[in-house]
Amino acid sequence: MLREILAHYNYWIVIVLMMTGFYIVVSRGNLVKKLVGLNIFQTSVFLLYISMGKVAGGSAPILDPDIKVYANPLPHVLILTAIVVGVATTALGLALVVRIREAYGTIEEDELDLMDDEA
Repeated sequence: MLREILAHYNYWIVIVLMMTGFYIVVSRGNLVKKLVGLNIFQTSVFLLYISMGKVAGGSAPILDPDIKVYANPLPHVLILTAIVVGVATTALGLALVVRIREAYGTIEEDELDLMDDEA
């Protein structure tokens, strides 16, 4: 039983990272901490796709008559694209946090809600 659970340890790591990131996003009021939680969540998705894309005994998709099992390169290409999009999204999020801090003087969600209710 334990051997079967540990055989897929990478999926357990994905679950732990995903739930950790989700918890940070939901429970924290600081906008920077929310961005960190989103990045942890995003990293877990990257690991999930990479884990699913791994083929035991698979080789790079280079045509060779001696190679019988090939690994699919599509998940890895998608992850490279997702990493670039993730970096851009994080940069945009941090720029928005800086602008919110300049406009409101705080990055705490509760304080921002109070300021919006007063206005």
